[in-house]
Amino acid sequence: MKLILQFFVLFLIVSTTSCVSNKKFTEVESQLEQCELEKNRLNNDLGICEVALKAKQDQVADLKSQIEDYKKMMSEQITQVGDLTVLSKEANENIKLTLAQMDKRDDYIRMLQAAKSKADSMNLALALNLKGVLKDGILDEDIEIMVDKTVVYVNLSDKMLFSSGSTKLTSKAQEVLGKIAKVLGPRKDIEIMVEGYTDDVPIATACVKDNWDLSVMRATSVVRVLKDKYGVNPDKLIASGRGEHNALGNNSTAEGRKMNRRTRIIILPKLNQFYDLLDPAKAPKSK
Repeated sequence: MKLILQFFVLFLIVSTTSCVSNKKFTEVESQLEQCELEKNRLNNDLGICEVALKAKQDQVADLKSQIEDYKKMMSEQITQVGDLTVLSKEANENIKLTLAQMDKRDDYIRMLQAAKSKADSMNLALALNLKGVLKDGILDEDIEIMVDKTVVYVNLSDKMLFSSGSTKLTSKAQEVLGKIAKVLGPRKDIEIMVEGYTDDVPIATACVKDNWDLSVMRATSVVRVLKDKYGVNPDKLIASGRGEHNALGNNSTAEGRKMNRRTRIIILPKLNQFYDLLDPAKAPKSK
């Protein structure tokens, strides 16, 4: 009897030790999963920072090139003036006038550089904000965000937005548009143009006359959701359709047609805001 009791105690000790080991293993495994999630989040943040850094580097290189060209021009003009040994009174007056005009031109150049820098910074910040809210749950092939000159483009695949030949937005599309509206809605200094595009496969139904008609109706569907569901000010919304025209890909291939079926959201600076950037009264003054 005593031997049986000892064996039972030994069995309890072994079982308890095994449970504790399994519990610790589960805790370590959970910690590893959390670390992997944090690593993925940090990698996403790093990608966004790399895009911002590249844009800033390109901007700095562009400004340096402009400065070097201007220095070269000024050096050539100074050399030409230095070669003149005898100047008439009229020539002196002409030079004074030229120098005064150069001072004005300096202010104008500084004004343009300041306007370009401000516009580039606003567009870059806008693009990064959009990338941030749209990075989760969307395939890279379904969305593209890019800055081109003075505007920001958001290209959305029709596969994500609409069923084939339909103008009704999917639930996924409405979710994506809600995220876009969260960034663009509060901005008072922009207009939002929605452009619809199709491939060249003919379509004709009781409600849709052709591809051009379909592209306009799809753009209007997007605009209505932005306005009615997410409260974007209709005064800054524009709906337009390009149909099968202005194609990106070759319509003779399935891949090309897929590329051409898209909806583009273009974020435009309002004209009065753009002209404010070019106001001479707001240009940096000469030192």
